[in-house]
Amino acid sequence: MGTQGTDRHTGCAQAGRNGAEHDDLLSELLKPLRLTGVFDSRWHVSAPWAIEGDAEQSCAVLHYIVEGGCWITAAGHTPLELRAGDLIVFPTGTAHRLSDRPDRQGVPLKAVLPERQPGTSGEIRIEGTGAESRLLCAGLHYDASAATGLYRSLPWALVLDGAQVDREPLLRDTLRLLAAADRPVGPGDRLITLRAFEMALVLALRPLLRELAGNPASLPVLRHPGISRALVIVATRFAEPWTIDSLAREVGMSRSAFTAAFRDLVGESPARHLTGRRMQEAARLLTETSLPQSAVPARVGYQSAVGFHLAFRKWYGMTPGEYRTGEEKAA
Repeated sequence: MGTQGTDRHTGCAQAGRNGAEHDDLLSELLKPLRLTGVFDSRWHVSAPWAIEGDAEQSCAVLHYIVEGGCWITAAGHTPLELRAGDLIVFPTGTAHRLSDRPDRQGVPLKAVLPERQPGTSGEIRIEGTGAESRLLCAGLHYDASAATGLYRSLPWALVLDGAQVDREPLLRDTLRLLAAADRPVGPGDRLITLRAFEMALVLALRPLLRELAGNPASLPVLRHPGISRALVIVATRFAEPWTIDSLAREVGMSRSAFTAAFRDLVGESPARHLTGRRMQEAARLLTETSLPQSAVPARVGYQSAVGFHLAFRKWYGMTPGEYRTGEEKAA
């Protein structure tokens, strides 16, 4: 009896720790991405119709079904049927087709929307004799340097059905406002639209990531306690003087096993992942704070200013000073 009680409590404690680590890890996925531009469009389509979207680089894609429905088809994946109120997000812009039937061949998106520059809007109208559908679609461009290997390892598509969207009132209301044909227009409209889509992306990812945490098979890295813990460490303790050896020891693995598992699950080496997190924070400090440039290296884990300078230049293609000055001019 006593042994069973101890095992149960130990199991609960371990589950609690794992759950907390999963929450920490998934919350870090929401932090790095800051949208740099949005192209949004409203679709009014009647069957028969089908549109082929190309793969997008450094761009998440969002489709919200306002009315009617559609099928989503992508190479190597089972077709998905969406209905009114459903939302689908492609975190890394996987190429896909939208259509009224899963087997219908479509026209390229660039044929119906030839210009899709961030900061602009478009409209698609396809007049048919069949069922009508209305969609809000958007390409959410983000800074590629801020997209971690963990973000890039997300499933090709993430879906919230209408009931799940309704359980997130702020997300639902934001999507409805963005989908409205007569939404307010005025000074700062594009910036407001950009931030509204950014909020919608985060609000959509939050319940989706909670769902992934409850089903680790959907995101294999969550099944590996050592690698998921290492990712939390890199995300939150990047300023410490980590080496690959010390990071492997911290999570109870040999260097070789740690490096191999990390690369397999995250898609990049632990060294590159650590550098990326440090560079992300360095860029934030340079652009969002008045911290002296000389103080940045120590804040992001570099004991040598020269080493930091070389790493930053290799990562961003410019010096820290040039990066700060360029952002100030852009602002």
